[in-house]
Amino acid sequence: MTRVWKWNRPVTVREVLEDLQQERSIAYTTVMTVLDNLHQKGWVRREAEGRAYRYEAVSTRAAYAAALMNDAWSQSDNPAAALVAFFGMMSEEQRGALRDAVRIVGGPETPEPAQPPDTRRVTSTDTDSADTSGTDTRSTDTGTDTTPHTSGDTSPDTRTDTGSENPGSAQEPDGR
Repeated sequence: MTRVWKWNRPVTVREVLEDLQQERSIAYTTVMTVLDNLHQKGWVRREAEGRAYRYEAVSTRAAYAAALMNDAWSQSDNPAAALVAFFGMMSEEQRGALRDAVRIVGGPETPEPAQPPDTRRVTSTDTDSADTSGTDTRSTDTGTDTTPHTSGDTSPDTRTDTGSENPGSAQEPDGR
């Protein structure tokens, strides 16, 4: 893949072979097999050109790296802790690149600290009294959040209360 990404254009087995042979001895059939395997796995697409194929990367090297990071992160049983550990491994230069990337996607440079979920529940006596605060207190009949909401949002909040004050330890719906 490195060779295909390097040229950033469709390449033939012969071109990749000649480039690799500058560093080491390698057979044409080895390069052809590797490119065919990459095609079967969906990493490259190919188009016939005469009796040969031209291979082109399906995604960029950056997109590949991002997919690897996302996959590794999604496998964690504690995504917040995984991110903290990952950021702790970064060099200052990498942290600067991360800050730049967050700025590009429009997120805050330093996010607000996460607030623990409000675990108060509405009881029947709470709903009998008049609410004069101007907030929307949602019913527990449907298993929805009963936290007062003042944002004007009227859709039910279906977050699950884990009883934990650590937002990184909340389990996802699939049990992770």
